[in-house]
Amino acid sequence: MANESIRRRLAAILAADVVGYSRLMERDEKSTHTLLMARWKEVLEPLVEQHQGRVFKRTGDGVFVEFGSAVNAVECAAALQGAMDAANEDMPEDRAIVLRVGVNLGDIMVDDSDLFGDGVNIAARLEMLADPGGVAISDSVYQHVHGRVGIDFVDGGLHEVKNIERPVHIWTWSPNGRANAVSEAVVEAPPPLPAKPSIAVLPFDNMSGDPEQGYFADGITEDIITDLSKVSGLFVIARNSSFAYKGQAPDIRKVSRELGVRYVLEGSVRRAANRIRINAQMIDGTTGGHLWAERYDRGIEDIFAVQDEVTRTIVSALQVKLTPSEETRREGRGKVDPEAYDLLVRSRQTILQFNSVSSMEARSMLERAIAIDPGLAAAYASLSIIALTDFINQWNGATPDNLTQALELAYKAVDTDDTEPHCHHALALALTWMRRLDEAEFAAERAIELGPSSASAYTALGGIRDFQGRHEDALALYTRAHRLDPQFDLSLHFLGRALLALGRYDEAEIAFKRRLTLAPRSDMTRFYLACLYGRTGRHEEARRYWRETLEVNPNFSVDHLKRALPYRDPNLLDRLVDGLREAGVSISIRNGTDMRTQLL
Repeated sequence: MANESIRRRLAAILAADVVGYSRLMERDEKSTHTLLMARWKEVLEPLVEQHQGRVFKRTGDGVFVEFGSAVNAVECAAALQGAMDAANEDMPEDRAIVLRVGVNLGDIMVDDSDLFGDGVNIAARLEMLADPGGVAISDSVYQHVHGRVGIDFVDGGLHEVKNIERPVHIWTWSPNGRANAVSEAVVEAPPPLPAKPSIAVLPFDNMSGDPEQGYFADGITEDIITDLSKVSGLFVIARNSSFAYKGQAPDIRKVSRELGVRYVLEGSVRRAANRIRINAQMIDGTTGGHLWAERYDRGIEDIFAVQDEVTRTIVSALQVKLTPSEETRREGRGKVDPEAYDLLVRSRQTILQFNSVSSMEARSMLERAIAIDPGLAAAYASLSIIALTDFINQWNGATPDNLTQALELAYKAVDTDDTEPHCHHALALALTWMRRLDEAEFAAERAIELGPSSASAYTALGGIRDFQGRHEDALALYTRAHRLDPQFDLSLHFLGRALLALGRYDEAEIAFKRRLTLAPRSDMTRFYLACLYGRTGRHEEARRYWRETLEVNPNFSVDHLKRALPYRDPNLLDRLVDGLREAGVSISIRNGTDMRTQLL
């Protein structure tokens, strides 16, 4: 066959080219060519040999170099830029040969002496993102060299690059103290905006004069985000990422770039007794210009009507047309008891504390809210998730009966309001953990249908597909959830889990390690990393991450994990744990585990 000579291997690829080469050639073609050839021979080639690399391709003004080590590649890149800087010291600025350099670590195809594939293509794209005289590396390279080279890289964020399906996370460095400037220049480049109107809602300021009322302003913000996420014509950033800016006074244009949306809604809430005043304004994040501002002054019992007004104002301003079913679902949202609504909002803030005590407190609040207003569907849904969370984490004397309770509460939520995405999300989770994956899939798809911008619904469906063994499908859904909620660390964990199941170990390692930089106390991510290292023969690292797993959670139980995780393939987790055993880890049976990452 034609491809019999093609082999694959992992390699670090350095790509370099000359800044402004066409301009230099136009000015003095012969001198430029002669000087560049001299630089390749006198500067590049000795450094490549010193760092055990191999030049495998030249492109006129560019060069590609293969290394067996990411550390060698990065050290060569930095040495090359330093040497080029020194060589240009006595040159007129308009004649100097200045390089951009990119380094990537990835899978490559070998055909005779040439190399192909994404590993090479991404290196070329990284080089274009580097500062003149600087170096840009991929996240895969950074995770291998961080702490092993004396070079301080600056996080350059995620970037969409030509012909590469997934965004590329880059890190940048320049030799003359220009790293910060480089980083700012790189981050300025916004990710592509969604095709549909896109918006983020920042946490509303609490203007009540009582700091303890902050939970209420947060609750109003969350409800507006949820309401907007139900509009199919909008792209809405999820609560976790919007609330990353809580307590700040960010530049709206910066928020727009970082979250990849065009519009930003901000505002304030003032509460006095049972009345509220909401001020809201929408800003075009690409220009900083204000599009509209409104004030809403109502009784708390009319809070749903206020939220509906805010949503309709935004929809109208952005010229988005509600579908007939969306119009129908907005009819008949009546008044709410102020005390019941207050308990519902308080419970959401309490749940976020995520421990056994807050779980009991939130349950008590929700039960009181339902006693006041039995029509609060969202309260039944949250109670269902609390029952499930207690079971998974073995909190508050939970037993397998919690699963039955969670399912009954989820069905009650759906029966109370079939149009509320949160209810179908709760049902999908309960069915998933009862291993009724096909029914869970239907519930999660219904949640997405009702809440097209619900990151949690996409995550739930991704988890179901993951447990069904459809890992590629799960990866696409997790990626979608991450785009809707780019600041949420759990997205990285889920991505890593699917990649690990697919055997894409390098990418899984990157996702897990990035997750740990955002959530350094995660036992589950450490567990999966330990399994990954065991599977790939990196036994010392496997043992270290297993020790850290038990340090974070002394009650971590692989036995409970195997019983609880609803994988359709019963051997999948066994195969991962076998990697730990190969690393010499003795798996003991314990009584509990923190499995938050599996639920949300």
